[in-house]
Amino acid sequence: MPAVRTFIFAAWAVFWIYWLISAVNVKQGSSRSWRARPVFLLIFVVAVLATRGFRGSNSAAIHSPALEVVGVIVFLGGLGLAVWARVHLGRNWGMPMTEKADPELVTSGPYHWVRNPIYTGILLALLGTAFAINLYYLIAVAPAAVYFVYSATVEERRLAAAFPDTYPAYRAHTKMLIPFVF
Repeated sequence: MPAVRTFIFAAWAVFWIYWLISAVNVKQGSSRSWRARPVFLLIFVVAVLATRGFRGSNSAAIHSPALEVVGVIVFLGGLGLAVWARVHLGRNWGMPMTEKADPELVTSGPYHWVRNPIYTGILLALLGTAFAINLYYLIAVAPAAVYFVYSATVEERRLAAAFPDTYPAYRAHTKMLIPFVF
């Protein structure tokens, strides 16, 4: 269990360091881009504080090796999906709910399966973390899911306005977060 916990937290650290470094070379965003940051920061702080209170508690700790393995697989799959989607977006990537100068509609790669694979990947990684370490980490999944659905909805309104000829067809055949479901 301690090795799994260490591995997952180290992988999260590497993921977020990569995320920050890769944010350097993206297209310029609009002046309205700042709105997403306070909400995301608030959710992150609430999730950290909520889960930190349970750190010493073993009442929801995972004691099943099978569930740990499933959790690690879901975690790695989620991070892998988020990174694949981020790499596939290239310079078009930005903070949630940002508008980019000269936007492009990306519908290939992971975007062929879901319209918001980065959000899906991060949610899967959070879910995998909970399954592998402690079910109290599910507390972080709920506000993140609400935030990502809200962000996706705002972003999709902007994309529909920016690409009125192509976005409706893309939206009609590709689900928002879960392939074939939602």
